[in-house]
Amino acid sequence: MSSTIAGELKRSAIWTVLFAIIIISAYILIRFRKWQFSLGAMVATAHDALMVLSFFSIFKDVLPFSLDIDQAFIAAILTVIGYSINDTVVVFDRIREFLNLHHAKTDDPKEVINNAINKTLSRTIITALTVLFVLVVLFVFGGDVIRGFSFALLIGVCFGTYSSICIATPVIIDFGKKNLN
Repeated sequence: MSSTIAGELKRSAIWTVLFAIIIISAYILIRFRKWQFSLGAMVATAHDALMVLSFFSIFKDVLPFSLDIDQAFIAAILTVIGYSINDTVVVFDRIREFLNLHHAKTDDPKEVINNAINKTLSRTIITALTVLFVLVVLFVFGGDVIRGFSFALLIGVCFGTYSSICIATPVIIDFGKKNLN
């Protein structure tokens, strides 16, 4: 592949991922009607994409299979973004539900959000494990052509599950100290 095509592919990939993150953030803003949720989703989604990119960069010459950044990698990043935002929306729905149930000023929003996360945690973990089992089978038996793609998805699902709870939610709390209720 020539350097002109590779450079064009990189630019296209960057713009595609940024566009996806911005559109998803707008969707979250419209759906949840609080900019803190949108910011949390944007930060968590960007984190997931950057983590997959980081793993590919770090292990490019270490692992015995291809970790090239190509169209399959871009598809994997966009799939990870979709998975991550779906998981984040499930967590955010439970948080919104709990905040609406406990809207009295006496309830601490941090405690309400913590309870909401605890209620959705088992569902989130079970969903991630189910997807991971399928991805491991795809990674092991899928062949060399699809191994890099499935590796990206494995990394992305792990970090996507983590970021829905440990990144997106703290952003909501940190930026919504006064107006979560």
